[in-house]
Amino acid sequence: MRVNPLVSAAALCAASMMSTPIAPPLAAQTLHYPVARKSDQVDTYFGTQVADPYRWLEDTDSPETKQWVTAENALTFDYLGAIPERAAIKDQLTRLWNYPKYAVPLKRGKDYFYTENSGLQNQAVLYMQRGIKGVKKLVLDPNTLSTDGTVALGPWNATENGKYLAYAVASAGSDWEEIRVRDIEKARDLPDTLKWVKFSGIAWTRDNKGFFYSRYAEPKSGNAMLAKNEGQKLYYHRVGNPQAKDQLILERPDHPRWNINATVSDDGEYVIIYVVDGTNPNNRIYFIDVGNPGKPKLDNPLVTLIDDAESQNRVIDNAGDVFFVQTNQDAPLGRVVQVDINKPAKRYWRTVIAEGADKMEDVELIGGHFVVHTLKDAHSVLQIYALHGALSQTIKLPGIGTIAAISGKPDEWEMFYSYVSYLQPASIYRFDIDKRVQTSFNIAKLPVDSTGYETRQIFASSKDGTRVPIFVTSKKGLTLDGSHPTILYAYGGFDINQTPAFSPSMLQWVSMGGVFAVAVIRGGGEYGRAWHEAGMLAKKQNVFDDFIAAGEYLISQKYTSSKKLAIRGGSNGGLLIGAVETQRPDLAAVALPEVGVMDMLRYQKFTIGGAWAPEYGTSDDSTQFKTLIAYWPLQNIKPGTDYPATLITTADHDDRVVPGHSFKFAATMQAAQSGQAPVLIRVDTRAGHGGGKPTSKQIDLATDELAFTAKNLGMSLTP
Repeated sequence: MRVNPLVSAAALCAASMMSTPIAPPLAAQTLHYPVARKSDQVDTYFGTQVADPYRWLEDTDSPETKQWVTAENALTFDYLGAIPERAAIKDQLTRLWNYPKYAVPLKRGKDYFYTENSGLQNQAVLYMQRGIKGVKKLVLDPNTLSTDGTVALGPWNATENGKYLAYAVASAGSDWEEIRVRDIEKARDLPDTLKWVKFSGIAWTRDNKGFFYSRYAEPKSGNAMLAKNEGQKLYYHRVGNPQAKDQLILERPDHPRWNINATVSDDGEYVIIYVVDGTNPNNRIYFIDVGNPGKPKLDNPLVTLIDDAESQNRVIDNAGDVFFVQTNQDAPLGRVVQVDINKPAKRYWRTVIAEGADKMEDVELIGGHFVVHTLKDAHSVLQIYALHGALSQTIKLPGIGTIAAISGKPDEWEMFYSYVSYLQPASIYRFDIDKRVQTSFNIAKLPVDSTGYETRQIFASSKDGTRVPIFVTSKKGLTLDGSHPTILYAYGGFDINQTPAFSPSMLQWVSMGGVFAVAVIRGGGEYGRAWHEAGMLAKKQNVFDDFIAAGEYLISQKYTSSKKLAIRGGSNGGLLIGAVETQRPDLAAVALPEVGVMDMLRYQKFTIGGAWAPEYGTSDDSTQFKTLIAYWPLQNIKPGTDYPATLITTADHDDRVVPGHSFKFAATMQAAQSGQAPVLIRVDTRAGHGGGKPTSKQIDLATDELAFTAKNLGMSLTP
């Protein structure tokens, strides 16, 4: 426990002896919730007074907050533990989870590096093999870095000669990472240790002697899990040097919200530097011409390529002084342009692949061709284009799914891609760009037969007439009679796509007779720039309207009914569920807000929250304040309302969406609930926002959500 040194020992002793009082139940409630003290905290925003009675719950280190969390967890786990079929659900879910999980290989010289989880390992293991048919060799097993599996492997990259591996590790789910360097041949770490790293890539120079990474200053005081993350800087680390000697490449103290990251071109001649304002997808691009890649000159001048942040841009690769750039400048769905770095002004850009009818998601230069991944109604299409821009082939994919990753080199014919669907886990395919031949590399095989299930795509109409796609996965031959327990999931923000993905918990739900639906709503990037912008800032209500429309459509088409519907979302999707649950408490019988952004007036005051301002706006602006308070979940909770059965989930080490969001939402909901449905909060320990969560904790959380949902939808719980 972190202790404030200014707190007296007597006060700590008094706190440790306090018992947690239990609130008397409201008239129709059957649960006795721990008392959450109401303070008289009131803030004034542009003349409007706003009460914030549970402000004290933001302090996760305070004895009072810890005591409240302990009492809430006791209530929640008592409730969950009393569900008789919970153990059977966990057993079946564990069996479904036990399949191999593969990532796309990264080629360095003649070596292939990739991660693999054999099934139930807490963390994926990094391997390498020499040649396509080589024997795999262990490079790094993160499972050995902790006894409970809570130390996770973050970003990693190997040198082109295969000598060194730079890798990041994070503990207990925190976004804070530590970068280490490993001698691959000797299978041991060097003394190099880089701290206070967050939201960083790792990019080696072609001399194999150092890499670029991004970090923040060490927090000077207070709780590092809550402190604001501002002023990210780009550094170059030379292997063998202490972090204090790392070379500062770029900082912008005049723009503390900017995030700075770098990559290195395949020929090693250019350092490409990307600068974004928080989560705004539009970005600036700078570069350094390092001269001889074998002896890079990092002190060469920084050159501007794009400096207006009017569009989203990425350097695909280069041919000498010509950069190939993927951009949505003057093309909301994306195009590929050719930019001469000697004449970078946009009037000189030349279109190579024009904007099409579908969103251009990713473009790679492999084997002398452009590999173009597009989204058609939120599922993937993969095509090969010649360098002059002519389409030469569309690669046949196994079905309605998602290309999760693509890898390859500009001068080698070999391409790897990862394909996943709702009914097929991520599998790796190898494609010969020259011969147009596809083979399997690592195919994931489920321990059960999934041929009895199917995914279909249907379309709802939102409040303003916008077409909203919905992916529906269920047993084949589903009778549309309104009787099916259904989970409706969505995200709706930050230009992030919701495309087909595999989940063992989804398959478990469907095997229990449930329906799993995913709504593709505005705020995401599935239909390009306009789709995202239609769900941000003053237009955020469109996101909630789209989701409500999807739920109403599933009900009208008799997939389910309000009494059989559960709604679920995480992070920004947790905000979605909080907003929908408070705006339309009659829509669903169960709500599952996970690690949600619930306090729209104060989110910017913690960790990386300020970076979300381009998406949400902030309460510091009078106009944006009016937008935020209108859908702010805490503001819309009304005492005396019959709310759905609600299981709020968060974690004690979530330093992205700090747990205070969920704490305040839970306390407010419990005080307001007038119906018999439970309002519970589950606070995971030694866990964070979700990244790097060990398999054991993922299974535990999925088990609890499924058991809670099944019980409160009144379904048969036989798996």
